[in-house]
Amino acid sequence: MKLAVPTETRPGERRVAVVPEVAGRMVGAGIEVAVQSGAGAAAHFPDGAYLDKGATVADLTSVLEGADVVVRVQAPTPEEVRRCGEGTTLVSFLQPASQLPVVRGLLAQKATAFSLDLLPRISRAQSMDALSSQATVSGYLAALAAAQRLPKFFPMFMTAAGTVPPAKVLVLGAGVAGLQAIATARRLGAQVRAYDVRAAAKEEVQSLGAAFVELGLETQEGSGGYAREQSQEFLARQRELIGNEVAASDVVITTAAVPGRKAPLLVTTAMVERMAEGSVVVDMAADGGGNVELTEPGADVEHNGVTVHGMANPPSGLPTHASFLYARNVFNFLSLIVAEGELRPDFDDEVVAGCCVVRAGEVVHAETAQLLAEESP
Repeated sequence: MKLAVPTETRPGERRVAVVPEVAGRMVGAGIEVAVQSGAGAAAHFPDGAYLDKGATVADLTSVLEGADVVVRVQAPTPEEVRRCGEGTTLVSFLQPASQLPVVRGLLAQKATAFSLDLLPRISRAQSMDALSSQATVSGYLAALAAAQRLPKFFPMFMTAAGTVPPAKVLVLGAGVAGLQAIATARRLGAQVRAYDVRAAAKEEVQSLGAAFVELGLETQEGSGGYAREQSQEFLARQRELIGNEVAASDVVITTAAVPGRKAPLLVTTAMVERMAEGSVVVDMAADGGGNVELTEPGADVEHNGVTVHGMANPPSGLPTHASFLYARNVFNFLSLIVAEGELRPDFDDEVVAGCCVVRAGEVVHAETAQLLAEESP
């Protein structure tokens, strides 16, 4: 079986789907690994490191020629899909709801596609959970981004000139990304409070030394440990109650996202205007529409002396370790669809079936099929 690793082409994307260490493990498992020259350069994995592990390095045409599986981080473009051979299997963050032209291209190629963002949230799939591994990177970077922009210290300092109080950080959303933001802000010495719509998050927040904000609203537990999509009435009440917490904070980090849906609005312009000058808001959900009304993806917006930073593709900001973790997730997923060096997906396996969007040119993901039907004339 031949596995192809192309260079990521999305602007600003610095990750690579397979790192040399994992390429070596794949080769040891009987998989032929072909890497496009320069694919790992932005993540600081040179071509020579892949060659040392037994992979081949070549131009894109040679890499894709005869490939049974193509592994990427981001979804390919429709043109990139057309360059793959008929019947190829794709593994990536496909995010099919926002990539319908790509899905149609996969159908035309009679391809099979697995989207790691659809991986079932069950214990057996944790080692393959690329959403969680990349969220860990995002949460870490969010805290650093806030500390870099805040014109104050994060920790408390006791000096001869007087005592400097710690920064007050509020984290909205205590999933994997939020918990890592909490942990990093705490390591930097900040005083941290956190809020989540899921009651189960309270214990996790407190275990990291942060205080849990309770608003007296009903919990919003969804499937697989995610928060479910909230009603407009719930969100309006939530914003009303959270406003005082936002106003009292030096830093607000927002992480709330519902897979496959637009990010909920948590922080309004009016809330930002209540914050003290010099305060910072970091919106980790900028790519999904943003949790903050003022957010512009990839930009710092100054409003009434407050900086609103919209994080665009945050895992790409730490490409070496983000790629390392993602590649491990990919290798563990491949263990379900590859046996003795041959592609043998078991579609009776709930993990394999759960993240399969297209199978041999047919849409098998119900939501994607519905969206395609709605677009048809």
